[in-house]
Amino acid sequence: MTKYLVKTSFLLSFLFLIACQTVTEQQAHAKPPMAKPDNKYSSVKLEFSDTTGPEAQRIIRSLDSFYKIQVRTGFNGSVLVGYKGKILYERYFGYANKEKGIVLGPESASQLASTSKPFTATAILWLNQNKYLDINEPVQTYLKGFPYPNITVKMLMEHRSGIPDYLKFAGKYWKNSEIKSNDDLLELFEKVKPRLNSQPDTRFEYSNSNFALLASVLEKVTKMPYAQFMKEFIFQPLGMNQTFVYEPSVVKPEKMAISYKNTWAREPDMFADGIHGDKGVFSTVEDMYRWDQSFYQQTLLNKKSQEMAYTGYSNEKPGIKNYGLGWRMMSYPSGYKVIFHNGWWHGNNTVFYRFIQDNFTIIVLGNKYNPKIYAQGKAVYGIVQSNSNDNLEWEESGSPKGE
Repeated sequence: MTKYLVKTSFLLSFLFLIACQTVTEQQAHAKPPMAKPDNKYSSVKLEFSDTTGPEAQRIIRSLDSFYKIQVRTGFNGSVLVGYKGKILYERYFGYANKEKGIVLGPESASQLASTSKPFTATAILWLNQNKYLDINEPVQTYLKGFPYPNITVKMLMEHRSGIPDYLKFAGKYWKNSEIKSNDDLLELFEKVKPRLNSQPDTRFEYSNSNFALLASVLEKVTKMPYAQFMKEFIFQPLGMNQTFVYEPSVVKPEKMAISYKNTWAREPDMFADGIHGDKGVFSTVEDMYRWDQSFYQQTLLNKKSQEMAYTGYSNEKPGIKNYGLGWRMMSYPSGYKVIFHNGWWHGNNTVFYRFIQDNFTIIVLGNKYNPKIYAQGKAVYGIVQSNSNDNLEWEESGSPKGE
């Protein structure tokens, strides 16, 4: 009888401990309900500068003269310059759809190419900030079949994972004409398990795979497609009503900017156009300015999250250039910091510079291939600031060398 009581008591105690542990684990992994940001308070309203003064008139005349030359040498695109939270200059040059004679305008959304990456990083930081995920956790915590155990979510965001760029090897396994998805890409990594180019967190290496995998992490955590999450949690709350994630099978907006080669031949879709996170966001210059201004207002990301995003994490090589969480940057000894991200995909070339100490923004979206677009940032800065900071360095490429 005593033995039976002892055994029963032990069993009950063991079950109680297991129950307590299960409850504790559930609490540790519990996540708050996913509530969308409130449109009423987060939508970013656009304001325009008073351009009647002599200095503003000088800037506008100089920019118009500059862009007349750019158009003569092949530029087709949209431009917006924002200063101190207001639009100083906004122009549209050429066609959104040349075949139909549709000219570019405020509703002409263009492919942002790699300038989409800051959107993905911001979405992940928002999830981290609201405790839906932890960027310091291994990717395997969220993607069970992910084949690399020592790579964290943060390493993907800062391009320090060592994972090779899928655009450089996936063509061996996929036909160019077959549109693939993020699920297809994850399955390819699980099946092929390509060798890492470097040990995790030992050096910077730009790889589109990192941000495509971040989109897969987002989808797994939120239980919704990347395009839906971005629309409902990022674009709509900020009032970015012309912005969307490109999906090859979905009917496109009539005013969407077509991607052209420099000969005006259309760029066809290929396998990677169905993969999101690393590219694929379409937006207008006005929506991009709403996006830019949302950071100053801490609409989506609080101060702590923004500081994480704007910190450079790759310091193996001396110099001012670095990469944060989804953003390129140039950090000067004086404390001056330039946050930016250019892009290139098909015939689209994008320029997005943010001089955050000055609340000064340069946005250029081209939809007819023209690598000269990347030099426009420096020229526009010089006109607006009267060359007040000639010592700034510039990234005059959509895909910098050595990446």
